[in-house]
Amino acid sequence: MNPMQIIDYWYSDEMRKHWFASTPELDYEIKSNYEKIWESAGAGNLDEWRNTPEGCLALTIILDQMPLNMFRGTARSFATEGKAVEVALFAVENDFDEQISADKLPFLFMPFMHSENLEHQDLSVKLFSKHNLQDSLKFALHHRDIVLKYGRFPHRNKILGRESTKEEMEYLASEDSFKG
Repeated sequence: MNPMQIIDYWYSDEMRKHWFASTPELDYEIKSNYEKIWESAGAGNLDEWRNTPEGCLALTIILDQMPLNMFRGTARSFATEGKAVEVALFAVENDFDEQISADKLPFLFMPFMHSENLEHQDLSVKLFSKHNLQDSLKFALHHRDIVLKYGRFPHRNKILGRESTKEEMEYLASEDSFKG
């Protein structure tokens, strides 16, 4: 498999319909077809892909997005989040974001939005704003505000075996809560 195969799959018309509205069938399809490449990427066996903008984009999709589908509702869905952030940082530091089309950039920056690190959250907001990605910017601001207030994403607490604070439990019970 190569980076363009990942990109072509992820940005296909059929896949676009399910980016933020997956189904159990799609989660199974992604797990069946991409779990091995996710394992390989997570182990560093695809690090040479980082040498191109397309390779970085493909790696962020594999490391950040696909595990959310493959391992939905489990701690494993966040297992390669840190590596996805490393790849995204490398891409930005090497100006690869200037070489990727605007319609594909949100998934390059998504690892920052998914991070529980406030510096990454601020970078997410900065990058979505810099590239005038207004639809994604509103979600980036929302994610950043959650991490700013709670220091983490409260909706992950149960999955990750973390104890929720009283304030987090009140937030999770509210209509405003973000479920992930």
